[in-house]
Amino acid sequence: MAKPVIAIVGRPNVGKSTLFNRILGERRAITADEPGTTRDRLVALADWEGRSFYLIDTGGLEPESPDAIRRGIRQQALAAIKEADGVIFVVDAATGITNDDAEIAAALRRSGKPVVLAANKADNLRREWDVAEFHRLGMGEPLPVSAHHNSGVADLMEKALEPFPDAGEEVAADEGIRIAIVGRPNTGKSSLLNALLGKERTIVSEIPGTTRDSIDTVFDWKGQKVTLIDTAGIRRRGRIEVGVESFSTLRSLQAVDRADITLLVLDATELGVAQDAHIAGYALERFKGLILVVNKWDMAKELNLEEEAIEAGLRQAFHFTPWAPIVFVSALKKAGLGQLMKAGFQVYEQRNLRIGTSDLNKIVERAVGEHLPRQVGKRRLHILYSTQASVNPPTFVFFCSNPQLVHFSYVRYLENRLRQLFGFEGTPIHLIFKAKGEK
Repeated sequence: MAKPVIAIVGRPNVGKSTLFNRILGERRAITADEPGTTRDRLVALADWEGRSFYLIDTGGLEPESPDAIRRGIRQQALAAIKEADGVIFVVDAATGITNDDAEIAAALRRSGKPVVLAANKADNLRREWDVAEFHRLGMGEPLPVSAHHNSGVADLMEKALEPFPDAGEEVAADEGIRIAIVGRPNTGKSSLLNALLGKERTIVSEIPGTTRDSIDTVFDWKGQKVTLIDTAGIRRRGRIEVGVESFSTLRSLQAVDRADITLLVLDATELGVAQDAHIAGYALERFKGLILVVNKWDMAKELNLEEEAIEAGLRQAFHFTPWAPIVFVSALKKAGLGQLMKAGFQVYEQRNLRIGTSDLNKIVERAVGEHLPRQVGKRRLHILYSTQASVNPPTFVFFCSNPQLVHFSYVRYLENRLRQLFGFEGTPIHLIFKAKGEK
Protein backbone atom coordinates (compact mmCIF):
# COMPACT_ATOMS: atom_id res chain seq x y z
CA MET A 1 0.00 0.00 0.00
CA ALA A 2 1.21 3.53 -0.80
CA LYS A 3 2.64 5.52 2.07
CA PRO A 4 0.18 8.23 3.20
CA VAL A 5 0.80 11.84 2.23
CA ILE A 6 0.37 14.40 5.03
CA ALA A 7 0.41 18.13 4.25
CA ILE A 8 1.16 20.86 6.79
CA VAL A 9 -0.92 23.94 6.01
CA GLY A 10 -1.80 27.24 7.66
CA ARG A 11 -1.44 30.97 7.24
CA PRO A 12 2.04 32.55 7.11
CA ASN A 13 4.34 32.61 10.13
CA VAL A 14 2.50 30.11 12.34
CA GLY A 15 5.52 27.77 12.49
CA LYS A 16 4.75 25.24 9.73
CA SER A 17 8.39 24.86 8.68
CA THR A 18 9.57 24.54 12.28
CA LEU A 19 7.05 21.73 12.78
CA PHE A 20 8.12 20.14 9.47
CA ASN A 21 11.75 20.11 10.62
CA ARG A 22 10.79 18.81 14.06
CA ILE A 23 8.86 15.85 12.62
CA LEU A 24 11.71 15.00 10.25
CA GLY A 25 14.32 15.38 12.97
CA GLU A 26 16.51 17.53 10.75
CA ARG A 27 16.60 21.06 9.43
CA ARG A 28 15.22 20.67 5.90
CA ALA A 29 13.02 23.77 5.61
CA ILE A 30 14.23 27.37 6.05
CA THR A 31 12.67 28.94 9.11
CA ALA A 32 12.51 32.66 9.87
CA ASP A 33 10.32 35.15 11.71
CA GLU A 34 9.14 36.89 8.57
CA PRO A 35 6.04 35.59 6.77
CA GLY A 36 6.39 33.92 3.37
CA THR A 37 9.81 32.34 3.87
CA THR A 38 8.61 29.02 2.42
CA ARG A 39 7.67 29.75 -1.18
CA ASP A 40 7.81 26.28 -2.70
CA ARG A 41 6.35 23.25 -1.03
CA LEU A 42 8.89 20.77 0.32
CA VAL A 43 8.29 17.02 0.17
CA ALA A 44 10.21 14.57 2.33
CA LEU A 45 9.96 10.87 3.17
CA ALA A 46 9.47 10.82 6.93
CA ASP A 47 9.49 8.14 9.61
CA TRP A 48 7.72 8.46 12.93
CA GLU A 49 8.20 5.57 15.37
CA GLY A 50 8.42 3.06 12.53
CA ARG A 51 5.56 4.59 10.53
CA SER A 52 6.67 5.78 7.09
CA PHE A 53 4.87 8.58 5.23
CA TYR A 54 5.42 11.58 2.95
CA LEU A 55 5.37 14.99 4.61
CA ILE A 56 4.67 18.21 2.69
CA ASP A 57 5.59 21.65 3.95
CA THR A 58 3.71 24.46 2.20
CA GLY A 59 3.86 28.22 2.01
CA GLY A 60 1.34 30.24 3.98
CA LEU A 61 -2.27 30.31 2.78
CA GLU A 62 -3.45 33.89 2.33
CA PRO A 63 -6.47 35.52 0.69
CA GLU A 64 -6.27 36.17 -3.07
CA SER A 65 -3.47 38.65 -3.76
CA PRO A 66 -2.41 40.66 -6.84
CA ASP A 67 1.18 39.66 -6.06
CA ALA A 68 2.29 36.84 -8.41
CA ILE A 69 4.55 35.16 -5.85
CA ARG A 70 1.84 35.14 -3.18
CA ARG A 71 -0.64 33.74 -5.72
CA GLY A 72 1.84 30.99 -6.52
CA ILE A 73 2.28 30.14 -2.83
CA ARG A 74 -1.49 29.95 -2.41
CA GLN A 75 -1.83 27.69 -5.47
CA GLN A 76 0.77 25.27 -4.15
CA ALA A 77 -0.81 25.13 -0.70
CA LEU A 78 -4.27 24.44 -2.16
CA ALA A 79 -2.77 21.76 -4.43
CA ALA A 80 -1.15 20.18 -1.37
CA ILE A 81 -4.54 19.95 0.36
CA LYS A 82 -6.07 18.38 -2.76
CA GLU A 83 -3.36 15.77 -3.18
CA ALA A 84 -2.78 14.91 0.49
CA ASP A 85 -4.34 11.97 2.31
CA GLY A 86 -4.35 13.88 5.59
CA VAL A 87 -3.70 17.45 6.77
CA ILE A 88 -2.07 19.07 9.79
CA PHE A 89 -3.67 22.51 10.13
CA VAL A 90 -1.34 24.82 12.08
CA VAL A 91 -2.64 27.89 13.91
CA ASP A 92 -0.87 30.32 16.23
CA ALA A 93 -1.74 29.97 19.93
CA ALA A 94 -0.05 33.32 20.64
CA THR A 95 -2.31 35.40 18.36
CA GLY A 96 -5.57 33.42 18.48
CA ILE A 97 -8.08 32.92 15.64
CA THR A 98 -7.85 35.18 12.60
CA ASN A 99 -10.10 35.58 9.55
CA ASP A 100 -7.49 33.72 7.49
CA ASP A 101 -7.67 30.77 9.91
CA ALA A 102 -11.45 30.66 9.48
CA GLU A 103 -11.12 30.73 5.68
CA ILE A 104 -8.58 27.89 5.70
CA ALA A 105 -10.80 25.85 8.05
CA ALA A 106 -13.71 26.25 5.61
CA ALA A 107 -11.54 25.06 2.70
CA LEU A 108 -10.39 22.04 4.71
CA ARG A 109 -13.98 21.09 5.60
CA ARG A 110 -14.86 21.17 1.89
CA SER A 111 -11.90 18.93 1.09
CA GLY A 112 -13.28 16.07 3.21
CA LYS A 113 -9.72 15.10 4.24
CA PRO A 114 -8.91 14.03 7.82
CA VAL A 115 -7.53 17.11 9.59
CA VAL A 116 -5.63 17.50 12.85
CA LEU A 117 -5.62 20.99 14.35
CA ALA A 118 -2.25 21.97 15.84
CA ALA A 119 -2.18 25.13 17.99
CA ASN A 120 1.52 25.94 17.74
CA LYS A 121 3.59 28.23 19.97
CA ALA A 122 1.76 26.97 23.09
CA ASP A 123 4.96 27.60 25.01
CA ASN A 124 3.48 28.14 28.47
CA LEU A 125 0.52 27.13 30.62
CA ARG A 126 -1.49 30.28 29.82
CA ARG A 127 -1.26 29.65 26.08
CA GLU A 128 -2.21 26.00 26.56
CA TRP A 129 -5.43 27.18 28.25
CA ASP A 130 -6.08 29.72 25.49
CA VAL A 131 -5.96 26.92 22.89
CA ALA A 132 -9.59 26.11 23.74
CA GLU A 133 -10.80 29.06 21.65
CA PHE A 134 -9.78 27.22 18.45
CA HIS A 135 -12.78 24.91 18.97
CA ARG A 136 -14.70 27.67 17.18
CA LEU A 137 -13.01 26.69 13.90
CA GLY A 138 -15.03 23.47 13.88
CA MET A 139 -11.97 21.32 13.17
CA GLY A 140 -12.20 19.11 16.25
CA GLU A 141 -10.02 19.11 19.34
CA PRO A 142 -7.13 21.63 19.04
CA LEU A 143 -3.85 20.13 20.24
CA PRO A 144 -1.43 22.46 22.07
CA VAL A 145 1.99 22.15 20.43
CA SER A 146 5.34 23.88 20.62
CA ALA A 147 7.37 22.81 17.59
CA HIS A 148 10.26 24.94 18.81
CA HIS A 149 10.42 23.20 22.21
CA ASN A 150 9.27 19.78 20.92
CA SER A 151 6.20 19.79 23.13
CA GLY A 152 3.01 17.97 22.10
CA VAL A 153 4.47 16.82 18.77
CA ALA A 154 4.27 13.11 19.66
CA ASP A 155 0.53 13.37 20.47
CA LEU A 156 0.00 15.36 17.26
CA MET A 157 1.67 12.74 15.07
CA GLU A 158 -0.17 9.88 16.76
CA LYS A 159 -3.46 11.55 15.87
CA ALA A 160 -2.33 12.54 12.35
CA LEU A 161 -1.34 8.96 11.49
CA GLU A 162 -4.34 7.35 13.19
CA PRO A 163 -6.58 7.23 10.05
CA PHE A 164 -3.97 5.29 8.08
CA PRO A 165 -3.35 1.58 8.69
CA ASP A 166 0.14 0.54 9.60
CA ALA A 167 1.65 -1.13 6.55
CA GLY A 168 3.10 -3.79 8.81
CA GLU A 169 -0.41 -4.77 9.95
CA GLU A 170 -1.91 -5.06 6.47
CA VAL A 171 -2.57 -8.27 4.62
CA ALA A 172 -1.53 -7.58 1.04
CA ALA A 173 -3.78 -8.70 -1.77
CA ASP A 174 -2.37 -11.20 -4.24
CA GLU A 175 -1.05 -8.83 -6.88
CA GLY A 176 1.74 -11.08 -8.12
CA ILE A 177 4.92 -9.31 -9.22
CA ARG A 178 4.51 -5.55 -8.82
CA ILE A 179 6.19 -3.61 -11.62
CA ALA A 180 6.33 0.20 -11.75
CA ILE A 181 6.76 1.89 -15.12
CA VAL A 182 8.68 5.14 -14.55
CA GLY A 183 10.64 7.66 -16.56
CA ARG A 184 10.77 11.17 -17.90
CA PRO A 185 7.59 12.57 -19.47
CA ASN A 186 6.74 11.47 -22.99
CA THR A 187 9.07 8.47 -23.19
CA GLY A 188 6.17 6.13 -23.97
CA LYS A 189 5.32 4.70 -20.56
CA SER A 190 1.55 4.55 -21.13
CA SER A 191 2.10 3.17 -24.64
CA LEU A 192 4.29 0.42 -23.17
CA LEU A 193 1.63 -0.48 -20.61
CA ASN A 194 -1.03 -0.63 -23.33
CA ALA A 195 1.21 -2.79 -25.49
CA LEU A 196 1.80 -5.23 -22.63
CA LEU A 197 -1.90 -5.43 -21.87
CA GLY A 198 -2.92 -5.63 -25.50
CA LYS A 199 -5.64 -3.01 -25.03
CA GLU A 200 -6.08 0.69 -24.35
CA ARG A 201 -5.90 0.78 -20.55
CA THR A 202 -4.66 4.36 -20.23
CA ILE A 203 -4.88 7.48 -22.38
CA VAL A 204 -1.94 7.77 -24.78
CA SER A 205 -1.03 11.28 -25.86
CA GLU A 206 1.93 13.17 -27.27
CA ILE A 207 1.39 15.84 -24.59
CA PRO A 208 3.89 15.27 -21.76
CA GLY A 209 2.31 14.66 -18.36
CA THR A 210 -0.99 13.11 -19.48
CA THR A 211 -0.80 10.46 -16.75
CA ARG A 212 -1.12 12.39 -13.49
CA ASP A 213 -1.72 9.61 -10.99
CA SER A 214 -0.42 6.08 -10.63
CA ILE A 215 -2.73 3.50 -12.20
CA ASP A 216 -2.55 -0.16 -11.14
CA THR A 217 -3.49 -2.90 -13.59
CA VAL A 218 -3.45 -6.57 -12.57
CA PHE A 219 -3.17 -9.01 -15.46
CA ASP A 220 -1.97 -12.48 -16.36
CA TRP A 221 1.21 -13.02 -18.40
CA LYS A 222 1.61 -16.64 -19.47
CA GLY A 223 0.11 -17.96 -16.23
CA GLN A 224 1.86 -15.53 -13.90
CA LYS A 225 0.03 -12.69 -12.16
CA VAL A 226 1.54 -9.24 -12.64
CA THR A 227 0.55 -5.78 -11.38
CA LEU A 228 1.69 -2.95 -13.64
CA ILE A 229 1.84 0.51 -12.07
CA ASP A 230 1.83 3.27 -14.68
CA THR A 231 3.05 6.63 -13.40
CA ALA A 232 3.42 10.24 -14.37
CA GLY A 233 6.78 11.33 -15.78
CA ILE A 234 9.40 12.62 -13.36
CA ARG A 235 11.01 15.89 -14.44
CA ARG A 236 14.22 17.40 -13.17
CA ARG A 237 13.64 19.00 -9.76
CA GLY A 238 14.08 22.55 -11.11
CA ARG A 239 11.53 21.98 -13.89
CA ILE A 240 8.66 20.72 -11.74
CA GLU A 241 5.77 23.13 -12.21
CA VAL A 242 3.31 24.42 -9.64
CA GLY A 243 0.17 22.40 -8.97
CA VAL A 244 -0.74 18.95 -10.13
CA GLU A 245 2.51 18.12 -11.91
CA SER A 246 4.56 18.71 -8.77
CA PHE A 247 2.52 16.03 -7.02
CA SER A 248 2.82 13.68 -10.00
CA THR A 249 6.46 13.30 -8.97
CA LEU A 250 5.34 12.34 -5.47
CA ARG A 251 2.90 9.77 -6.87
CA SER A 252 5.70 8.32 -9.00
CA LEU A 253 7.88 7.88 -5.92
CA GLN A 254 4.97 6.20 -4.16
CA ALA A 255 4.66 3.84 -7.14
CA VAL A 256 8.34 2.92 -6.82
CA ASP A 257 7.78 2.31 -3.10
CA ARG A 258 4.99 -0.17 -3.84
CA ALA A 259 6.81 -2.00 -6.62
CA ASP A 260 9.17 -4.94 -6.59
CA ILE A 261 10.72 -3.97 -9.92
CA THR A 262 11.11 -0.62 -11.67
CA LEU A 263 11.05 -0.37 -15.46
CA LEU A 264 12.91 2.84 -16.29
CA VAL A 265 11.67 3.77 -19.76
CA LEU A 266 14.27 5.62 -21.85
CA ASP A 267 13.61 7.35 -25.16
CA ALA A 268 15.93 5.95 -27.83
CA THR A 269 15.65 9.24 -29.74
CA GLU A 270 16.58 11.38 -26.74
CA LEU A 271 18.63 9.66 -24.09
CA GLY A 272 18.61 12.41 -21.44
CA VAL A 273 21.02 10.49 -19.27
CA ALA A 274 21.32 13.05 -16.44
CA GLN A 275 17.59 13.01 -15.72
CA ASP A 276 17.27 9.28 -16.31
CA ALA A 277 20.14 8.54 -13.93
CA HIS A 278 18.43 10.72 -11.32
CA ILE A 279 15.27 8.61 -11.61
CA ALA A 280 17.30 5.39 -11.34
CA GLY A 281 18.68 6.81 -8.11
CA TYR A 282 15.17 6.85 -6.61
CA ALA A 283 14.79 3.13 -7.28
CA LEU A 284 18.28 2.37 -6.02
CA GLU A 285 17.74 4.25 -2.74
CA ARG A 286 14.64 2.15 -2.12
CA PHE A 287 16.40 -1.14 -3.05
CA LYS A 288 14.01 -1.85 -5.93
CA GLY A 289 14.73 -4.06 -8.91
CA LEU A 290 15.70 -2.05 -11.99
CA ILE A 291 15.50 -2.71 -15.72
CA LEU A 292 16.58 -0.09 -18.28
CA VAL A 293 14.03 -0.15 -21.10
CA VAL A 294 15.10 1.59 -24.32
CA ASN A 295 11.79 2.41 -26.02
CA LYS A 296 11.07 3.62 -29.61
CA TRP A 297 13.69 1.21 -30.94
CA ASP A 298 11.67 1.01 -34.18
CA MET A 299 13.38 4.31 -35.08
CA ALA A 300 16.90 2.91 -34.61
CA LYS A 301 17.54 2.31 -38.30
CA GLU A 302 16.29 5.74 -39.29
CA LEU A 303 18.55 7.39 -36.68
CA ASN A 304 21.55 5.07 -37.33
CA LEU A 305 21.49 3.76 -33.77
CA GLU A 306 23.39 0.59 -32.92
CA GLU A 307 22.45 -1.59 -29.97
CA GLU A 308 26.05 -2.19 -28.92
CA ALA A 309 26.92 1.53 -28.90
CA ILE A 310 23.75 2.49 -27.02
CA GLU A 311 24.37 -0.21 -24.42
CA ALA A 312 27.97 0.97 -23.91
CA GLY A 313 26.78 4.54 -23.43
CA LEU A 314 24.12 3.47 -20.93
CA ARG A 315 26.62 1.42 -18.96
CA GLN A 316 28.73 4.52 -18.59
CA ALA A 317 25.79 6.76 -17.67
CA PHE A 318 24.40 4.20 -15.19
CA HIS A 319 27.78 3.13 -13.81
CA PHE A 320 26.26 2.95 -10.32
CA THR A 321 23.89 0.15 -11.45
CA PRO A 322 26.07 -2.14 -13.61
CA TRP A 323 23.79 -5.06 -12.66
CA ALA A 324 20.66 -3.57 -14.31
CA PRO A 325 19.59 -5.43 -17.49
CA ILE A 326 19.08 -3.38 -20.67
CA VAL A 327 16.16 -4.32 -22.93
CA PHE A 328 15.33 -2.73 -26.30
CA VAL A 329 11.63 -2.46 -27.15
CA SER A 330 9.13 -0.69 -29.38
CA ALA A 331 5.82 -0.12 -27.64
CA LEU A 332 4.41 1.17 -30.96
CA LYS A 333 5.34 -2.00 -32.89
CA LYS A 334 4.87 -4.28 -29.83
CA ALA A 335 8.43 -5.54 -30.31
CA GLY A 336 10.68 -6.86 -27.53
CA LEU A 337 7.83 -7.25 -25.04
CA GLY A 338 8.44 -10.96 -24.47
CA GLN A 339 12.10 -10.28 -23.74
CA LEU A 340 11.13 -7.48 -21.36
CA MET A 341 8.72 -9.61 -19.34
CA LYS A 342 11.22 -12.48 -19.27
CA ALA A 343 13.78 -10.08 -17.81
CA GLY A 344 11.19 -8.93 -15.24
CA PHE A 345 10.52 -12.49 -14.05
CA GLN A 346 14.26 -13.22 -13.88
CA VAL A 347 14.91 -10.11 -11.77
CA TYR A 348 12.05 -11.08 -9.44
CA GLU A 349 13.58 -14.55 -9.08
CA GLN A 350 16.96 -12.98 -8.24
CA ARG A 351 15.32 -10.70 -5.66
CA ASN A 352 13.93 -13.77 -3.90
CA LEU A 353 17.17 -15.76 -3.96
CA ARG A 354 18.16 -17.01 -0.51
CA ILE A 355 21.63 -18.16 0.55
CA GLY A 356 22.03 -20.60 3.43
CA THR A 357 23.78 -19.26 6.52
CA SER A 358 26.51 -21.90 6.40
CA ASP A 359 27.31 -21.23 2.73
CA LEU A 360 27.20 -17.47 3.27
CA ASN A 361 29.67 -17.57 6.15
CA LYS A 362 32.10 -19.73 4.13
CA ILE A 363 31.92 -17.22 1.28
CA VAL A 364 32.45 -14.23 3.55
CA GLU A 365 35.31 -15.93 5.41
CA ARG A 366 37.04 -16.66 2.09
CA ALA A 367 36.45 -13.09 0.84
CA VAL A 368 37.89 -11.58 4.03
CA GLY A 369 40.88 -13.91 3.86
CA GLU A 370 41.65 -12.78 0.31
CA HIS A 371 41.21 -9.09 1.08
CA LEU A 372 41.41 -7.87 4.68
CA PRO A 373 39.55 -4.71 5.71
CA ARG A 374 41.87 -1.73 5.93
CA GLN A 375 43.40 -0.88 9.29
CA VAL A 376 42.26 2.33 11.00
CA GLY A 377 44.97 3.37 13.44
CA LYS A 378 45.56 0.25 15.51
CA ARG A 379 42.11 -1.15 14.85
CA ARG A 380 40.84 -3.40 12.09
CA LEU A 381 37.29 -4.52 11.30
CA HIS A 382 36.54 -8.15 12.18
CA ILE A 383 33.46 -9.78 10.66
CA LEU A 384 32.26 -12.41 13.15
CA TYR A 385 29.39 -14.02 11.24
CA SER A 386 26.78 -13.26 8.60
CA THR A 387 23.19 -14.13 7.81
CA GLN A 388 20.62 -13.33 5.15
CA ALA A 389 17.84 -11.47 6.94
CA SER A 390 15.29 -11.30 4.12
CA VAL A 391 14.57 -11.41 0.40
CA ASN A 392 12.92 -8.96 -2.02
CA PRO A 393 15.32 -7.16 -1.68
CA PRO A 394 18.15 -9.53 -0.71
CA THR A 395 19.27 -8.25 2.69
CA PHE A 396 22.39 -9.47 4.50
CA VAL A 397 23.44 -8.67 8.06
CA PHE A 398 27.13 -8.78 9.02
CA PHE A 399 27.83 -8.91 12.75
CA CYS A 400 31.22 -7.38 13.36
CA SER A 401 33.62 -5.98 15.96
CA ASN A 402 32.88 -2.31 15.25
CA PRO A 403 30.45 -1.13 12.53
CA GLN A 404 32.10 2.31 12.55
CA LEU A 405 35.19 0.78 10.97
CA VAL A 406 33.26 -0.32 7.86
CA HIS A 407 34.45 1.59 4.79
CA PHE A 408 32.15 2.02 1.78
CA SER A 409 34.78 0.47 -0.50
CA TYR A 410 34.74 -2.73 1.57
CA VAL A 411 30.95 -2.85 1.42
CA ARG A 412 31.24 -2.65 -2.37
CA TYR A 413 33.89 -5.40 -2.36
CA LEU A 414 31.63 -7.78 -0.40
CA GLU A 415 28.67 -6.96 -2.65
CA ASN A 416 30.75 -7.70 -5.75
CA ARG A 417 31.80 -11.07 -4.33
CA LEU A 418 28.18 -12.02 -3.67
CA ARG A 419 27.23 -10.98 -7.21
CA GLN A 420 30.11 -12.96 -8.73
CA LEU A 421 28.90 -16.13 -7.04
CA PHE A 422 25.11 -15.73 -7.09
CA GLY A 423 24.27 -13.12 -9.73
CA PHE A 424 21.55 -10.95 -8.16
CA GLU A 425 21.07 -9.47 -11.62
CA GLY A 426 18.68 -6.54 -11.74
CA THR A 427 18.44 -5.91 -8.00
CA PRO A 428 20.31 -3.89 -5.37
CA ILE A 429 21.68 -5.83 -2.40
CA HIS A 430 21.19 -4.40 1.07
CA LEU A 431 24.21 -4.97 3.33
CA ILE A 432 23.79 -4.09 7.01
CA PHE A 433 26.65 -4.08 9.55
CA LYS A 434 25.89 -4.49 13.25
CA ALA A 435 27.84 -4.97 16.44
CA LYS A 436 27.69 -8.43 18.00
CA GLY A 437 24.53 -8.78 20.08
CA GLU A 438 22.86 -5.77 18.43
CA LYS A 439 19.27 -6.37 17.34
